[in-house]
Amino acid sequence: MVETQPPSTNPAITEPGCTVAAARIVRRLHETAEWQRIIADVLELLARSLGCHRAILFRLRELPGEGFAQSIAAYWEDEDALRGTDRPRVILQSIVNADPLLTRLAEEVRQGKMFAGRTREIQGYLRQDFENQKIKSFLSVTVFANGHLWGTLAVNDCAVERRWTDEEKAAVEIVAMAIGAAIERSLSDAHVSEIIRQTMLQASLDAIIVIDETASVIEFNPAAERIYGYKRSEILGKDLIDTIIPHFYRKGYATGADYMAGRGAPMIGQRMETVTQNARGEIFPIELTVTEMQVADRRLFFGSIRDLREQRRAEEEINRQREKLHQNEKMAAMGSLLAGVSHELNNPLAVVVAQSTLLHEFAPDQQTKLRAEKVRAAAERCGRIVKSFLGMVRLHPTVPAETDLNSAVRAALEVTAYGARSSGINIDADFAPGTIPVLADADHITQVAANFLINSQHALAAQNGERRIMVRTFRLGERTVGFAVEDTGPGIPAAIRHRIFDSYFTTKPVGVGTGIGLSISKAIVERHKGSIRFEEVTPNGARFVVELPAFVGAHTGVAAQETRSSGLRHALVIDDEPDVAASLSDILELMGIKSRIVTAWSTASAVLSDYEPDIVFSDLRMPEASGITIYRELIAYRPDLGRRFVLVTGDMVGARAEIGALPPHERPLVLEKPFSTLDVRSALAAVNDQTTMTH
Repeated sequence: MVETQPPSTNPAITEPGCTVAAARIVRRLHETAEWQRIIADVLELLARSLGCHRAILFRLRELPGEGFAQSIAAYWEDEDALRGTDRPRVILQSIVNADPLLTRLAEEVRQGKMFAGRTREIQGYLRQDFENQKIKSFLSVTVFANGHLWGTLAVNDCAVERRWTDEEKAAVEIVAMAIGAAIERSLSDAHVSEIIRQTMLQASLDAIIVIDETASVIEFNPAAERIYGYKRSEILGKDLIDTIIPHFYRKGYATGADYMAGRGAPMIGQRMETVTQNARGEIFPIELTVTEMQVADRRLFFGSIRDLREQRRAEEEINRQREKLHQNEKMAAMGSLLAGVSHELNNPLAVVVAQSTLLHEFAPDQQTKLRAEKVRAAAERCGRIVKSFLGMVRLHPTVPAETDLNSAVRAALEVTAYGARSSGINIDADFAPGTIPVLADADHITQVAANFLINSQHALAAQNGERRIMVRTFRLGERTVGFAVEDTGPGIPAAIRHRIFDSYFTTKPVGVGTGIGLSISKAIVERHKGSIRFEEVTPNGARFVVELPAFVGAHTGVAAQETRSSGLRHALVIDDEPDVAASLSDILELMGIKSRIVTAWSTASAVLSDYEPDIVFSDLRMPEASGITIYRELIAYRPDLGRRFVLVTGDMVGARAEIGALPPHERPLVLEKPFSTLDVRSALAAVNDQTTMTH
């Protein structure tokens, strides 16, 4: 007896008939490029036309020599009728191999055979699975695509055991073939190319804009939305000339297409750099490539646009870094040059200072003493200028020491004085009385003051009327000291004052400034735990103020520098410049110390074989051996000389690195050229203190 499904009371379930439904499904699948988007509707229409409660599209992936594994590609069920039932299970290869029915079905599916019947007529895994899903009757048809097994299309009746009619079987087969054809179309080269094109269009980092021959925008990808600030929906259909072409390029062109063709220099097929305009009216640089396409009877223009703003910023940063490197190289070269110059210059200056000091000591009359003092003062000033130049040009880490702020600022004035005088600029100085002790690197503080003075000179260079710079040092209570540099120049506009301490920001003409002076000054002051600020001057001008912590507990005066040289009777003076060595020997003799001079170093044992010095003075830079090398030899031969050794140098900045490389407890004392009687006396006192502490 043939069992059939009773008629439904819901016309929607059985209408339309399965043949009509199959025809509609074939047409829909043929018209769509993406079958996945409508497959759920297809399954529902098929199932309802057959009076079924479930329709499934299975994906079968064949494993070579082992059969197939089944998964669900699409699924529909009547939720009202099947509430609480299980969904179809994923059938793995291990299950197929363990079940005879599934093994047979795997072979029949490859052959394209239909699988239809009632659940109670089958055994094994499928029966249990179907009963869990409340399946009474089932019908399954193979789906082929491109001549290969792709999957199966199945429908289930979960209410009635039924015999499937030929019409019903044919309807399911027709739908299975239509799905296979749709799959083939979706996997075709043309379709894959279309998917790739759409993906590239969406994922492109460059803006892609397509216009037709009327210049109407017909494509505007996400990158274009991001770059231009227009939504795709609001710009489609608009003329290119009214949107992204800068307003100053629009004149004389009727449409964007007219603009694209250009006047004698068409853009088509060219890679060029130009500018464009976004939704906010901002003009920015781009790289543009335009290609013309012929689609049927339409001319389309495909534009690829790359935003060059980041590239330009990167190029500017590279140029700034290159300029910074160039400046550093120039400073390093200048530092090396000045190091050599300072050594050569400080040697004769040391002779001048020493001999003028001796002349002052032994002058027979007051007038000669006065002249000798003027010579000594001028030579010492030359030495300070050389040292200040060297300290500012040769960069080195901050080395805090007790420093007189007045002296540091005076050194900056001496370095910059010539530039001011030659430009007709008057400088007024007002120094707080006495010394202003701070814990600071004197070279770096001098550099800050010199930067202020040079900036003021540049500001006054083109100034008419009064040209004046005022420099003062001050104390603010017991814990704060500082200095200020003020000028009568044009001042700094309020709009840019917040940027004056930024690196590479400058208002000076090209070639006059690099924009790093104030930023370096700010960094130096902050490393010294101080503050730096700009103040406006009325009616015009600028004032820069630096405040630093006072060095509490500092001592001044000559008392601490008095020679306590008892026990220091014999000195060894090592210098390849005989005049310098002789001048130092003469000063030592004034202090009751006999000297032996060595102008060419041999070995420690040879020099000390017949002489036992109480103190050793050695030049740092000599052709035969450096002062550091001699120091190492001497302390290896006589360890007690380590605390009695004084390095003499005209390049204190360069010497820091060499001395700093030694362990702290092995670093010798330093006497800087040109040296005065007071400097030598201080060195003797320091050696005396060190030797006293060891006993």
